[in-house]
Amino acid sequence: MSTSRVTSGLIFALAMLTLAAPSSAQQKVAPAAPPAVQQAPAQAQPAQAPIQAAPTAAAPAAPGAAIAPAESVSPKSTAFVMRELSPWSMFMSADVVVKAVMVGLAFASLMTWTIFIAKMVELSVVQRKLRWALAKIGDARSLAEAQFGLGAKEGVLPSLLAASMREARQSAGISSDAGIKERAASSCAEIVRAEGRRIRLGMGLLATIGATSPFVGLFGTVWGIMNSFIGISKSQTTNLAVVAPGIAEALLATAIGLVAAIPAVIIYNHFARVTKGYIELVNRASGAAARLLSRDLDRTHVSSHNGSHSRAAE
Repeated sequence: MSTSRVTSGLIFALAMLTLAAPSSAQQKVAPAAPPAVQQAPAQAQPAQAPIQAAPTAAAPAAPGAAIAPAESVSPKSTAFVMRELSPWSMFMSADVVVKAVMVGLAFASLMTWTIFIAKMVELSVVQRKLRWALAKIGDARSLAEAQFGLGAKEGVLPSLLAASMREARQSAGISSDAGIKERAASSCAEIVRAEGRRIRLGMGLLATIGATSPFVGLFGTVWGIMNSFIGISKSQTTNLAVVAPGIAEALLATAIGLVAAIPAVIIYNHFARVTKGYIELVNRASGAAARLLSRDLDRTHVSSHNGSHSRAAE
């Protein structure tokens, strides 16, 4: 009986231990579960951190300071700046001295083209009139006949004929034909020189514009570049966007100087050739007047010689 009691007591103790084991395992597993649950938020927090950091990284892009450089480099803004660099805008933003240089060069260019138009019209008219007059007196036998053929028209050839006729009248009774011809040639030479000075009027201005305009434009360029360097030193930057407008304004003065000088030189050389041809026509007219005077003098001597012979015969 004692043995059976002991055996039953052992069986009862084992049963109690068996029932108590699951509860203790649950107690051991249960505390372990919260760390897993606690670790889940801990692991989820790093995943949320980049999501919260993204706005902070993009936040500097919101202010205008970060967007402005990107827009200033954009093609649209660059094109706008390039359109603003027109000759008129550069002239308006230039220094007072550079503006004065540009205005002076523009006025010189206007004078060049005015002289060109005026001299072209004048030379074409006088050359046509002189050629017509020389053709008209080609068959004349005396100064009086040549003057009658030309009529009351004005020009260099009527002036030469009038000077020769006047010298012949003033030298009446003088037997020296050489002296009369010399005095008439001197009067005609004065007329030729006066006509040359008149037809070359304005040529000196063309030569001056062609010779000095590049240097005047260079002066404006040097002055503008000096102001650009002063602006660079004040702004303490060598950014091309800051330097380029001032240099472009300065170089515009040189460009205008060349625009004024090149046509002036070309027009001057053209008119030098044309006026040389016209002066040759004037010399031909002077020679024609001298030949007519010589014929009149010879005819006068022949008639006087024949008259003296007829009186001697009587």
